[in-house]
Amino acid sequence: MLSKRSLAASASSLVLVAAAAYSTCASAHHFTLHPRGPLGRVGPVEAPYQTPAGGKWTNVKKAFPGSTGPDTALLMTDGTVLMHSWCTSKWYRLTPDSKGSYVNGTWSQAGSLPSGYFPFFFASEVLPDGRVMINGGEYNSADGDCGGGAWTNKGALYDNVSDSWTAVSPPSGWSKIGDAQSVILPSLKYMLADCCTAGQVIATINGTTVKWKTTGTGKADINDEEGWTQLPNGKIITVDANKGLGQGFSLSELYDPSTGTWTAGPNTTANLVDTGSHELGPGVLRPDGSVIWFGGAPNNNVYDYTSNTFSSAPAFPLNGYDVADGPAATLPSGNVLVEASPGVFSAPAHFFEWDGSSFTQVSDPDDAPNDTSFQGRFLLLPSGEVLYSNDGQSPTKPIVAVYTPTGKPNGAWLPKVTSVPASLARGSTNNAIAGKNFNGFTQGAFYGDDAQESTNFPIVKIKNKGTGDVCFGRSHDFSTMGVVTVGKTKAKFDVPSSCEKGASTLTVVVNGISSKGVDVTVN
Repeated sequence: MLSKRSLAASASSLVLVAAAAYSTCASAHHFTLHPRGPLGRVGPVEAPYQTPAGGKWTNVKKAFPGSTGPDTALLMTDGTVLMHSWCTSKWYRLTPDSKGSYVNGTWSQAGSLPSGYFPFFFASEVLPDGRVMINGGEYNSADGDCGGGAWTNKGALYDNVSDSWTAVSPPSGWSKIGDAQSVILPSLKYMLADCCTAGQVIATINGTTVKWKTTGTGKADINDEEGWTQLPNGKIITVDANKGLGQGFSLSELYDPSTGTWTAGPNTTANLVDTGSHELGPGVLRPDGSVIWFGGAPNNNVYDYTSNTFSSAPAFPLNGYDVADGPAATLPSGNVLVEASPGVFSAPAHFFEWDGSSFTQVSDPDDAPNDTSFQGRFLLLPSGEVLYSNDGQSPTKPIVAVYTPTGKPNGAWLPKVTSVPASLARGSTNNAIAGKNFNGFTQGAFYGDDAQESTNFPIVKIKNKGTGDVCFGRSHDFSTMGVVTVGKTKAKFDVPSSCEKGASTLTVVVNGISSKGVDVTVN
């Protein structure tokens, strides 16, 4: 798998290094990490782009406390954000203030990973019971030291209640997991790739015991650099990063959970894979069922799952811009926010919204002039905003910022609460809640094989009518983890003992989209 972070060579030499690494089976960010030199740059250093179009950025007021920089962020089912400090065992929790503001939130240190586990670029998912599973890591050397590529097979389970991690053994025979992709299937099963082979497994999780079963027969190439996108029909689509390159189009494959097999999908209309590094961008599902697939080469495509076809999409309005690894997220309005940069691993980064037919360049966060797309991560927040983290490799500075988008969701996309207790006791557990659209119309935020930050699950928000203060019930035991789920779905939630007493309004939020309020009383 190709190396992704050179920092000591020019952009062009990085691509050569990456290509050489790939021939011996490397992984996806392949050069020496921070702080041994600058990223490649296209053009002079300029101030961050600012425009009245689109949303606005606001830096989180309190700096990220990690010793390295902010890495993968995950939305916990209690409304807090768990964020990793790369190449360390440390995680930090961002807790919104009493009004639900993440900009004004506070950081605290969360539980640390098991001994010997210090990953960077790894698989990550929030599980249906509210816990977290992570696996692999392209880098894993020592606490605070990335070292060289490791493609570790380590893994861990996180319990948000006890704030503790438990080591997870790899699937039998897997010496590597690395910067692999993962997904929670509609059936609630956790599916994981081996970065360096064509193999996948499905986990059965009982307490802290994880058992693995092989799946995914028929995969045409190895999993490296490929992302998985859930479709409304329950299937998974990926674009091949390691087969059929350099022919003017890319190949795709479809995984069917009902059979556990991959079959060939349609060809794209243009090449989406950078042939030197094998990098490509994420495929992002929008509420209309279309998937915008961003290229690691300066091409983009749209996939229609109903006709099972790809069609051309415009290139970014800046010449040569692509997403050779990078973040994207479906906003509550249905637009897609994406970070792009010129060529493979070069600065500066700029930000765009895709509305289904065209791109609009929107304002940049403060760090954009020194960044390239692979350094960013997005996470959809219950506030309807997008949390952005940049990993802060030299010469950039770590940044955590919030993007407040414009536009509103279509009324048909709103979650709807159909049943919930009218009286809720502080400290109570396993309160039943049911409704529609509890898993949303997309996974939320995307990156690819290096990070998964999905939010297609219900967040329970309780707002006191007298004070306006907010508390979040910890949701768990989701009845499905698909997207565009038809019919009623169920979950349970726990009410924190700190929740204010009195008349309140309860809402369910999925991918930043809130339901209409339901009257409840907290006792």
